[in-house]
Amino acid sequence: MAEAADFQGASASPARRWLRRTGALLAGAPLLAGLLQLPAAATAEAAGQESSQTAAGTGSVSVAVNSLSPSAPSEGDTVTVSGTVTNNGKQTVTGAHVDLQVGPPLGTRSAIDTLAKKSDDLQGPSGEKVGGKYTEKFSALTPGVAQPFSISVPADKLDLGRDGVYQLAVALSGETTAQPWDQVLGVQRTFLPWQPEEAGTSTKTTFLWPLVSGAHMAAETGSNEQQTPVFRDDELAQEIAPGGRLDQMVSLGKGLDVTWVIDPDLLASVDAMTRSYQVRVADGTTTPGKNQELAKHWLAELQQAVTGEEIAALPFGDPDLASLAHNGTNVTGSLNHLKEATDVADDTVNTILHVKPSTDFVWPVDGAIDPSIVKVATSAGADKVITRSDSLQDNLSYTPSAARPIGGGTTAVVADSRMSTAFQGDLTKASASTLAVQRFLAQSLTLGLQTGKQRSVVVAPQRMPSVSQAQAMAEAVGALQVGNWSESQDLTAAAKAKPDPSANTKVPSASAYPSSLRRRELPRAAFEQIARTQAKLDKFQVILTRQSRVVTPFGRAMNREMSTSWRGRGVAAVGYRDGIESYLNGLIDGVKLIQKSETKLSGRSAMIPVTVQNNLVQGVEHLELRLTSKNPTRLKIGGDAYEEQRVTVNGGHAQSVKFTTSANANGRAEVVAQLYTEDGQKYGAPVTFDVRVTEVTPTVMLVIGGGVLLLVLAGFRMYTHRKRAAAREAAEDEAAEDETTEADDEVDESQGRADAPRNPEDSDARLEEESEAESRADAPEQPSDPAPDTAAESADPSGTGERVDR
Repeated sequence: MAEAADFQGASASPARRWLRRTGALLAGAPLLAGLLQLPAAATAEAAGQESSQTAAGTGSVSVAVNSLSPSAPSEGDTVTVSGTVTNNGKQTVTGAHVDLQVGPPLGTRSAIDTLAKKSDDLQGPSGEKVGGKYTEKFSALTPGVAQPFSISVPADKLDLGRDGVYQLAVALSGETTAQPWDQVLGVQRTFLPWQPEEAGTSTKTTFLWPLVSGAHMAAETGSNEQQTPVFRDDELAQEIAPGGRLDQMVSLGKGLDVTWVIDPDLLASVDAMTRSYQVRVADGTTTPGKNQELAKHWLAELQQAVTGEEIAALPFGDPDLASLAHNGTNVTGSLNHLKEATDVADDTVNTILHVKPSTDFVWPVDGAIDPSIVKVATSAGADKVITRSDSLQDNLSYTPSAARPIGGGTTAVVADSRMSTAFQGDLTKASASTLAVQRFLAQSLTLGLQTGKQRSVVVAPQRMPSVSQAQAMAEAVGALQVGNWSESQDLTAAAKAKPDPSANTKVPSASAYPSSLRRRELPRAAFEQIARTQAKLDKFQVILTRQSRVVTPFGRAMNREMSTSWRGRGVAAVGYRDGIESYLNGLIDGVKLIQKSETKLSGRSAMIPVTVQNNLVQGVEHLELRLTSKNPTRLKIGGDAYEEQRVTVNGGHAQSVKFTTSANANGRAEVVAQLYTEDGQKYGAPVTFDVRVTEVTPTVMLVIGGGVLLLVLAGFRMYTHRKRAAAREAAEDEAAEDETTEADDEVDESQGRADAPRNPEDSDARLEEESEAESRADAPEQPSDPAPDTAAESADPSGTGERVDR
């Protein structure tokens, strides 16, 4: 048929001849495969499916060891290994069985690291099968379906010899249709510490149990007497809620012999939640917090957990020492914030937990140090720096004790890097957590077997472990405490232990500081903004009558601005700092001058009022208000170019301050009002307004003069009339006395004279005086009468707290 398809008269093409030969070979391939009994071309597809897995060193079946109990067995114990096997391939595995394999002891700590990196590598080292009845079999493993297993074997069946760490491998073997022979398809290796009897010389181990969180409180507080705190979010409530990270840290740490490393800011924040508090929500408003009982319960549980245990208090807010050393020391005031954070740590912990903490320790990020970090760390008074062995490295064949002097009376407490980093990464899967625990115990035992001398070892895990990481830590510490090669020791004792004379005491140079950590530091701009906020606070607090209501919350907020928790969260850190500075600016603007419009003077002198408004809850004092004339030749204030008056205003009130002015010429004069603090620093924005002096003409002066003259003449006339009337009355009194001495016979004559009418001229004079007086009383005000001044009649300042208009 192929040939019929070709053109007539043409021979078969080379391509077609190749196709016919290939087809013939393919047709005979099954027969050849049957004769040779080999899975040849028919298995090509299956082999391709497995090729990527074998190339990577992992099998087609994943083995997960979810638990190993006990973690460190002794003689007479039964070791139980449980987990799951999952067929990740596309073919069903038949004849599957799980076996335990015990390898030779691992003699060095680096050997443990190497094995941990290849824990599921098919090409890795294998051990002797325990075999026998200690095998679990499966009829088939369906693709994608996980199957559980559990094998229990007495410890004496594991053929463990001398003390040490043994490799324990869990291997899944089986066959597929593509590979029909029994082979290892998946493996998971872990570690089995073996120390059946008490060690002659045990290792003293210090495990740090950190209680650290981020910054949750703002500087803002309520205007009530209790200063209700405001929280940036409700995340802290989630952390201390049942099952939350901090709840687990407390419940898991209870009963463990550890040293609690606590950020006092965390305690202060939870303590604030036990009373009335506000939470800021997405739209910027606040809502009442509702987790008071939750906070009280967490603190009560923590108080029980730390009873009898050592507490090392970090500086308040857990400031980032490396960022401060590298980017903040040249910014004025940065080291003062670290000193303040250290000073308040003791009182905060003691007040809330009723335990006296140690404040001698500082803990740089990941224990990485250089000379500048050590200098900054000790500047606040601490003389012990928690570092790590991957920073302060030793060129020794064994692990020396943690404590060592590094000069200047400072002790470096060197945490073991292998054990400290054992619980990092994702430990949400049980298999990862189990491997971390066994690796930690393996490192601890191997370290103890290195020499016959007793040593002190410190473990400093990550600052904020997740729930799964904390659970793994607790499991490891619990196993270590019941083991036979280690005993617990607190941090202070570890720092006082005799140093190893061969240990390195030279602090690494600045160039040795990890670049990965340096990239995540707080920038210089962060410390500059903190310094700017502090400068504003310093100027603001001097005018307050109750400074602590502002200084304390802002001081603690600036401690939080330097927190280690901002590493890698640059945008959030900037937002937090901006929020603190913006809120302070709002408070500062609460004390200000009220704007004034143009003021008119219709005379040569007047009083000009300037109003100071205080929108704060508390009163302000130690302020001076200066009113300055920009044109003193036209308008003088207080007899000069300016005048100052002291200002005191109650909270929520305003006060009007009055200044005496005198005009020398007509026209406009610009006047500036400015508040100053007692030390001469300007406070707030100035208020500028114009004062217009109206024209005083000669005609007006003449009218005023005429009016004054009329008043003088009227007064003189009244005086002469009163004098004349007084003289007549005196004469009449004298005549009456003479008449009483005459004889009775002259009574009729005297009576006749008495009854005679008076002198018409005298009567007319009196009537004229009375009429003139009444006319003056009823007369209307004349245009020539003097006009009142433009200012208030009283020139005294208004009382404190008076509300006034411009």
